[in-house]
Amino acid sequence: MAKGERAGLAGRLPFRLRDVNMTEGPVLSRMFVYTLPLMMSGILQLLYNAADVAVVGRYAADKQTSLAAVGSTGSLTNLIIGLFMGLSVGCCVVVSRYLGSGEKKNASETVHTSILTGLILGVILAFVGILFSKPLLRLMKSPDSVIDLASLYMKIYFIGLPVSMLYNFGSSVLRAKGDTFFPLIVLVVSGSVNVSMNLILVKGFHLDVAGVAAATVCSQAVSAAMVLIHLSRLPGDDPCKLYFRRIGIRRDKLFKIIAVGIPAGAQGVLFSVSNVILQTAVNSLGDVAMAGNTAASNIDGFIYIACNSVYHSAVSFTGQNYGAHNFGRIKKVAWSSVFIVTAVGLAMGSVAFFFAKPLLSIYAPGAESAAVREYGLLRLRITALTYFMCGLMEVATGLLRGLNRSILPMSISFFGSCVLRVCWVYFLFYPYEYFNNMFWLWMTYPISWFITAGAEFLVFFIVFRKITVRNRESGGEAGGVSAG
Repeated sequence: MAKGERAGLAGRLPFRLRDVNMTEGPVLSRMFVYTLPLMMSGILQLLYNAADVAVVGRYAADKQTSLAAVGSTGSLTNLIIGLFMGLSVGCCVVVSRYLGSGEKKNASETVHTSILTGLILGVILAFVGILFSKPLLRLMKSPDSVIDLASLYMKIYFIGLPVSMLYNFGSSVLRAKGDTFFPLIVLVVSGSVNVSMNLILVKGFHLDVAGVAAATVCSQAVSAAMVLIHLSRLPGDDPCKLYFRRIGIRRDKLFKIIAVGIPAGAQGVLFSVSNVILQTAVNSLGDVAMAGNTAASNIDGFIYIACNSVYHSAVSFTGQNYGAHNFGRIKKVAWSSVFIVTAVGLAMGSVAFFFAKPLLSIYAPGAESAAVREYGLLRLRITALTYFMCGLMEVATGLLRGLNRSILPMSISFFGSCVLRVCWVYFLFYPYEYFNNMFWLWMTYPISWFITAGAEFLVFFIVFRKITVRNRESGGEAGGVSAG
C-alpha cells in the first residue's frame, strides 16, 4: 500500500492513528476519542495486574499468603515511585503547552530532556527500592507470614524501574501530542507477554510471587522498547520525534518539568502516604482482611483507572489550549471532563457494586476463601458507587495543572484527603473499638473525595476567571509555558 493510501485509510478510521487535534473542532467528541484508548489501555493494564493476582491466588503453594504478599506491596511501591512519576505528568504538560503555542524547537528539547530524566530516575529508584523494601514493610506492620514474600516481590519489581520510567515518560510525550492509540497497542503486546510469562513461571516453574514480579519486569521492558522505537520513527517534521544522539538534559526545560512535576508527584506521594497508613491499619486486622482488601482493591482499581484516563485528557487538552490562548475552549474542556468522568464512574461503579460477589470469586475462589470475599464485599459496597467523586477530584486536579497551577491541587489534596484520612485512622480507628473495623476504615474514601473535589473545582473556577480577566487586560498574552 502506498504512503498516501495509508494516510487516507488512517483518516477514515474511527480511532485515528494520527494525533487528535485538541485546539480545534468539537470538544466533547474529541475528548472521547482521545480518552477511550487511554481508558482501554488502563483497563488492559489492570487486567494484566489482575492476572498476576489471580495466577498467584490459584497456583501458588500457599494461595492466601501469596495473595496477601502481592497485595500488601502496592501502596508502598506507589509511595516510593510516586514523586518521580509526577515528573512524567510535568513532561506531558510542558510539551502540550509548547505544541499549543507552536514552539516546536522547545517541544523537541523537552522531549529529549524527559527521556534521559526518566532513565536516571529509574536507576536511582531501583537502588532505593531494593535496599529499603523490607525495612519499610516492617514499618507497615506486615505480618511475619507474608513479609519475606512481599520483600522478594518488591525487589524484583524495582529491578525493572528504569525501563518502566522510560515507558511512562515516552507515553507522556505521546499523550501530549494527542496520540493515545499507540500506547494501547503497546499494552496489548506487553500485557500478552506478562500473562503468558505469569502462567509459565508460576504454574509451570512454581516460582510463586517471584515469577509474577519477573513477568512484570519483562513486560515493562517490551513496553519501553516499543515506545522509544515508535518515537524515533515519527516523521522528521514532528517536534516529538526522538533522536537518540540528541538525548540530554536542557536545564531550562528540566526546571519547567520540575515546576509542574514535583507538586504533581508530591500529591501522589501524599495520597500514597495516606494509603500506606490505611494499608497498615488493614494489616493490623490480619492476613484474611489483607487478602480481601487486595481482591477488592483490584476491582475498584478498574473504576479508578477509567476515571484517571479523563484526568490525563483534561491535562493535555487544557495544556494545549492554554498554550494557544483558547480560554473559551478550556471551559468546554472542563464541562466535557465532568460529564465523561461522572458517566464512566457511575457506569463502572454500578457493575462493581451489583456483581461484587462473582467478581471477588475470581480472586478468591472456593469455600475456604469465603471470609476473604466478605472483607472484599464490604469495601466494594462503600467505594463502588461513590468512585465517580474520586474521578471528579482527579479531573479538577488535571484542569488546574493544565493551567500551570500545580501547587494548588497538591495543597488542597493534602488537607482534603491526606490529613483527613490520617486523622481518621489515628483518632478514630485505633483508639475506639467501635471504629476499629473495615467499614469505618473505608468510609474515609467517599468522605475525602467529596470534600477535595468540591474545594478543587471552586479553586479552578476562581483561577480560570483570573486568567481570562488578565488575558483580556493584557491583550491576549497570558498564556505561555512559564512556571507559576
